[in-house]
Amino acid sequence: MLKTFKIGGVHPPENKLSSGEKIQILPVPEQVIIPLGQHIGAPATPIVQKGDTVKAGQLIATATGFVSANIHSSVSGTVVAVDSVTDAAGLSKPAITIKVEGDDWEADIDRSAKTEHNITLSREEIVKAISAAGIVGMGGATFPTQVKLSPPPGSKAEILIINGVECEPYLTADHRIMLEKAEEIVVGVQILMKAIDVKRAVIGIENNKRDAIEKLQSLTAKTLGVEVCPLKVKYPQGGEKQLIKATTGRAVPSGALPIAVGAVVQNAGTALAVYEAVMKHKPLIERVVTVTGKSVKKPGNYLCRIGTPISKLIEAAGGLPEDTVKIIGGGPMMGRAMVNPDSPILKGTSGVLIVNDKEGARKPSRNCIRCSKCVSACPMGLEPYLLMTLADHNMLEQMETEKIMDCIECGSCSFTCPANRPLLDYIRLGKARTGAMIRNKKK
Repeated sequence: MLKTFKIGGVHPPENKLSSGEKIQILPVPEQVIIPLGQHIGAPATPIVQKGDTVKAGQLIATATGFVSANIHSSVSGTVVAVDSVTDAAGLSKPAITIKVEGDDWEADIDRSAKTEHNITLSREEIVKAISAAGIVGMGGATFPTQVKLSPPPGSKAEILIINGVECEPYLTADHRIMLEKAEEIVVGVQILMKAIDVKRAVIGIENNKRDAIEKLQSLTAKTLGVEVCPLKVKYPQGGEKQLIKATTGRAVPSGALPIAVGAVVQNAGTALAVYEAVMKHKPLIERVVTVTGKSVKKPGNYLCRIGTPISKLIEAAGGLPEDTVKIIGGGPMMGRAMVNPDSPILKGTSGVLIVNDKEGARKPSRNCIRCSKCVSACPMGLEPYLLMTLADHNMLEQMETEKIMDCIECGSCSFTCPANRPLLDYIRLGKARTGAMIRNKKK
């Protein structure tokens, strides 16, 4: 019997239009823009300046503090600016701009296709290598990986969970790497197991990816302590707490992290990046991105360098359709609309969704009819209709009491609301304000 989480969840149309499209290598652009804040935590500090020559894989910005991540050049060329640029949301963010010249790589990076299996590094050396390579959560959260691998005093990891769910509609990048890079991912899982000193790992994959399940099952059958857990299709099963519940039955308490129940969760793409960092000495300078949409001519999955303009991926997929009304970074449930299609691909960019006028039209919002569908759909057991009202009236203390900070911003409430109320929009705003209030209290 297929496992899943119990509280809430919805079943949006899957629309995995590009699931059968093999990964294509996107040509290196003429110029890349590499933001310094591609992760949760403090932005990295640049160590290059205008006029410097860099190689692909070279460190160009160092982590600032414990919760931060190194940044590396994804190309070889000349630094033409260390300045602010406009990001996808239209905000000004610090970045390094590099003009591409040649294809020189750092000498210690192994670019061969051979899969390495012999893990010789110690736990401490593995974490150090991952930190040096600037690895972050590849599922979109972009939490620095070395932080997750360093549990606080008194905490002990018992199980590693690999997130291969990819429950967000349209996105297929993780699906493709699990098919095309399965062997490397399994080695990455073993590296992560050694890093946190656990004997058991579970790879959770939803049952709409049978080929990926079978591929990884065939490989893990000979791998001690690693198993594949097929899951029932239900959104948002890719959420950490939902995935832990589905695969282990353990419930993470309100306000707590997965380590509170002995779990460490890493994305399948992160496992691949960890393999490349530890076994190939390759920092995180490229990733697979899905470009898709119902009007897109050639939906596909593209391996592209970090810093590549999103417009280049759209060109590769056949160009921007005439009926486009919105470009979303990520999927339709949790992704955010872009105002600048020339903004760069980041470490956490899993997909680019091009929405046509039919799907992008918002229906008029009506008064709440007290149907409680949003309550039934919420995977965190919250009351979205109430949180929206509290956010609308800026009632911060009440929002904290009603556990708005537990919201994972999955959008299940908005998806299921028959009155078309923008529940998630208000809750996101309220959560940001409540979080600021809580931080000020601590200060």
